Parts: sequence; C-alpha cells; structure tokens
Amino acid sequence: MNRRVLIASTLTTAVGLALAMQAPTVQAQGMKEPPQAVKDNMARMAKDKLEKCYGINAAAKNDCAEGAHSCAGQSTQARDPKSFVLLPAGDCGKIQGGKTTAT
Repeated sequence: MNRRVLIASTLTTAVGLALAMQAPTVQAQGMKEPPQAVKDNMARMAKDKLEKCYGINAAAKNDCAEGAHSCAGQSTQARDPKSFVLLPAGDCGKIQGGKTTAT
C-alpha cells in the first residue's frame, strides 16, 4: 500500500511541476495586446504631453509599471522604482527621487 501512495504522489508532483513550468509561457504568449489601462495611459501621455516619473508613487497610487505588476493602482509599496506616475513633461526632475527611467 505504501508503494502505491509513493508512486501516485510522485506522478502527481511530476504532472504538477510540468504544468507549472508551462504556465508562464502560456501567459506570455496569450498577452499579445496590452491591457486597456496601458492603452489609456499611452493616449493620455500623447494628448496631454505627459511623461513617466518613476519612484514617487504612493502605495496603490500609480499609473502603471515596468514589469512589476499589471498596471494602475497595483503597486504594493511607496516609491517603487518600477512603478510610475504620469506628470507634465519636465516636472519629474523637480521632485526628489523622481526618475524618468525605471531602475
């Protein structure tokens, strides 16, 4: 009986690991088009002459991010170097800690 449990457990683990390894690939391939929030932010940037300012957001008060999470309002920490807030062009350099590129 113990041998059957060991074999079943091993097979279940192997199948689970195989599926888990494929999940990021499936997500990356399925995400060909950016989320609507990203499209909206890009349109707003062009229309209002805004720039991305990284590292000045409050927790959950960001416009988007570079690879850290999906997008708006999802930052978990204040002053996240990968999350940005949209500001009028030129204003980012006037804010302590503000950078126009992600770090």
